[in-house]
This record gives sequence, structure tokens and C-alpha cells, in this order.
Amino acid sequence: MIRLTAAIKKGEKNLSFQTLLFFFIPLGLSAGLVTISHVIINSTLARAPDPSVVIASYSVAMSIFGFMERCAVILRQTCSTLVTDKLSYKLMKSVAFYILMSIFLLNAIVAYTPFGKWIFTTLLGVSNEMLAPTLAAFQVLMFVTMFSGIRCLYQGVIISNFKTKWMTIGMVIRLVTMALLSWFLLANDLVNHGYIGAVIFLVGMAVEALVSFLEGRLIVKKLPKEIEKHKVKSKKHIFRFYNPLMIASLIAVSVSPMINATLGFTSNAAVAIASFALAHSIVLLLVSVCSYTHQVVINFYKRDPYTVRRFILFVAFIPTILLIFLTFTPIGLQLFQQITGVTGELKSQSITALRFFIIFTLCFPWIDYCNGLLMLRGQTKIMSFSQTGNVLITGISLFILFQLFPNGGGFIGSLAQSIGFFIELMILSFFINTALKQTRRKYHLLLLRTIRKWKSKWKRA
Repeated sequence: MIRLTAAIKKGEKNLSFQTLLFFFIPLGLSAGLVTISHVIINSTLARAPDPSVVIASYSVAMSIFGFMERCAVILRQTCSTLVTDKLSYKLMKSVAFYILMSIFLLNAIVAYTPFGKWIFTTLLGVSNEMLAPTLAAFQVLMFVTMFSGIRCLYQGVIISNFKTKWMTIGMVIRLVTMALLSWFLLANDLVNHGYIGAVIFLVGMAVEALVSFLEGRLIVKKLPKEIEKHKVKSKKHIFRFYNPLMIASLIAVSVSPMINATLGFTSNAAVAIASFALAHSIVLLLVSVCSYTHQVVINFYKRDPYTVRRFILFVAFIPTILLIFLTFTPIGLQLFQQITGVTGELKSQSITALRFFIIFTLCFPWIDYCNGLLMLRGQTKIMSFSQTGNVLITGISLFILFQLFPNGGGFIGSLAQSIGFFIELMILSFFINTALKQTRRKYHLLLLRTIRKWKSKWKRA
């Protein structure tokens, strides 16, 4: 970390892999540990007396939670990109307060009013038997969003100041806390409802938020009071960057409720939803190593784009290789059994769903890379188009697959989501290549004008 900071202070133009690794590895580890926390929760719930119902109720509640939390999570990207002095930090903190209070109000409406019951039963297809445990889980998860927002706000400061090791430290403490709580609950036979998973999640998120807050505050104290050349001088500047990201994120997270709603109408809904939830949590663990490639682009692309592209190429295929090992080899299948603890039909459907996520793992790193380029250029509106394409194609794929396999399991969700991600990557590639061609034309025209000026001056001479 000391070497990384020294290299940055020197204004290193040609980056080395070592510099990028010092920055990226703590981010990748923290992201991986985040998904491990979800694996811990699902593995704990899988040991309940009726695991399919318990996991399904928690998973459906998580799908709505994820939709709300995305508005809080993108505070991290916004803060890491825009906050460079104490003035921009104060503006960012004020914006974060308004956002988190708005999210909490919406969560309360969903958790405690008939409107929320209508969302779960009508839109997501939750049965009357599963409604009560699903609402109980969501009533706990609504508080997780607050701690998540605080965590992401200060993690943005931590990332922009290259103290990424603290994200790993915070996640390790979070995991240890969650594992101990999970062990205690299992030892005392308390794992019998979906809200138990939400309680484990809440405690872990609160601990991580505390670590991020304590380190982030120390960094903020060392920031300059105000940088004259910095563009962020009011809340409007922050909202101009944040709003397109929020819209894109909300569009993206609508996929999970849509998939759960479709699986809720299959013949064995509880097993289908639970198998997709388990497969999705594991595939998120595998792709987590690449989930911060956008931060590499934001912080280093302008300095040395060639090295950044080589670095992304180096890490991009790691998730796919790991997924193939896990789902197509005897050792990998045994490892899956040990990690999840599931058996029978739930196990077989989860493995099938995982295999259809291979396309997803191939596309994910490059989507994050493209999004990093758009954030760097301030073209976050394009992300709304790509996410919309993803959701539309995923929805169409879900409809077609459900018609073809009405008795299908979780693989319907994984295949549809993979197809949607492939389309999103195609859309992003089109916009970025078009922008690159336009930039090249501008430079070409500028060069021709310069040559013509030189020729005219030479003739006059």
C-alpha cells in the first residue's frame, strides 16, 4: 500500500501490474468476502427444518431489498469519483442523508402497508403461506439499507484515497461476526424462519459500516478545505452524476424480482426460487473478483490505458474458469456440497442453474470495464440504455423459457439473466466504439487543419 501511494504521488505515467495489483487485490477480496457473507446466510438457512420455504422467503425479501439498496450502494462510485476536498465531502454527505431517508420511507411503506403485501403477492407471486415470513424478513432488511449507505459513503472516500486495505479489513471483521452469530443460532436450533438470515445480515453490515466510518472520518480530516479547480461546488453537480447511475441501477436490480416472480409460477416454486438463490449467491462470489474493475478504470485509465486493458484481460476469465471447475469436476461438485449443505432435488437444480451462468461470468468483467469508462467520461446516461436492454431481453427470455419449461427449475432464471447480460455488453460496446470513432475523427480533422495552416504559412514564407 505504501508503494502504491508513493507511485501515485510521483505521477507514475506507465503503470506496472504491481501498482494495479496493490490497488485491486484489496477491492477484489472485499467484494469476494461480501458474497461469502451471503453464502454463509444461505448455508445457514439450508440447515433449517424446511430449507426450501425458509430460503425462498428470505430470497424474495432480498430481491426487494436489493432494489432499494442499489440507491445506497452507488453512493460509493459517486463519492469515489467526486469527493476530493472537504467541501465536496460535506455536499456528498448531505445528498447521502436525503437519499437514505427517502429509501427508509419507501421501505417502511412496503414493510407495513397493504401496498407492500400487494407487491409481494401480486407482482412476485408469493403465496399466502409464505407472505408472513417474507414480510418479517423484509422488516429486518429495511434497516440493513441504512448501514449499507453509511458504509458505501465512507468506502468511496477510502477508495479515492487508495486506502483499499481497509475495505478488506472491514469485510473480514464482518464475516467473522456473521459466522459466529450463525454458529450460535444453529447451535441453539434458532434457524427456523427466513428473518434469521436478515438478522445475520443486519449485524454484519452494521459492523462493516462502523469500520468504514471510523477510517473514512480520519481520511476526511486530512482532505484540503477546498480545491479551486474541482467542479463539485453544489449538490446539483452531485445529483447530475448520481441520478443517471441511480436510474441504471434501479433498472438493473428489477431483474431479480422479475426472475423470482416468474419462478414463483413454476410447478415447484419454492425449490425453483431457492435453487436460483443459491446458484446466484455462488456465481456472485465468483465474479466478485472483477466487480471493482470500474474503479481501476476510474483511477488509472487516463494515466496508462494500455496497461489497464491488459490487466482487465488478465483477471476477466478467472470467474469462468472457477465456475467450470465447480460445476463440471468431481472435486468441484463435492466442494459445492460441503459449502451449501443442500441435498436431493434442491442440489441438482442449483448445479444446473450454476452451469447456465457461464455466459454471465464471461460478460460481467467487460460490462464493469465499460461502465468504468462511461463514469470516467461522465456519460452515465448511456448505462440506462444498456441496463434497459438487459432487463427487456431478460424479461422476454423468461417468458419464452417459462412457456417451454413450465416445470423447470432455477436454470430458467440463470439462463435468462445470462442472455440479458450478453445483450447489455453488446449495447455498451456499440456506444463506446461509436464514441471512440467520433473522437478519432475529431483528432483527424484537427490534424488536417494544423497541417493546412503549416502549409499556408510555408507558402507565404
